[in-house]
Amino acid sequence: MLDTTNGESLKSKKSYGLAVALCGIFGTLGVHHFYIGNWLHGLIDLALFIAFILLIMNGSMVLGLLVLSIDIFHTLFIFYKLIIGKQYDGQGRVITWEVKN
Repeated sequence: MLDTTNGESLKSKKSYGLAVALCGIFGTLGVHHFYIGNWLHGLIDLALFIAFILLIMNGSMVLGLLVLSIDIFHTLFIFYKLIIGKQYDGQGRVITWEVKN
């Protein structure tokens, strides 16, 4: 159980900058989800990207682009949540940017 008496215990130990960078660069592959510990979301993102590739290879361009657009929308939503400090890691701790003194 998380200790709520101290704000430090509610903050993730994951790097905010690295999480944002991974989301921005490898977002559709779900790498950022694997990094922050949200394995199920990472697998879903990876599955959507693989489905996109397979659909395009099999000639289903419209369905492939639909799957890719869903993946991109999801990535942009998570990127936004990271930027505003509302994304949680796999342990339920918020990933935030903080200035070191």
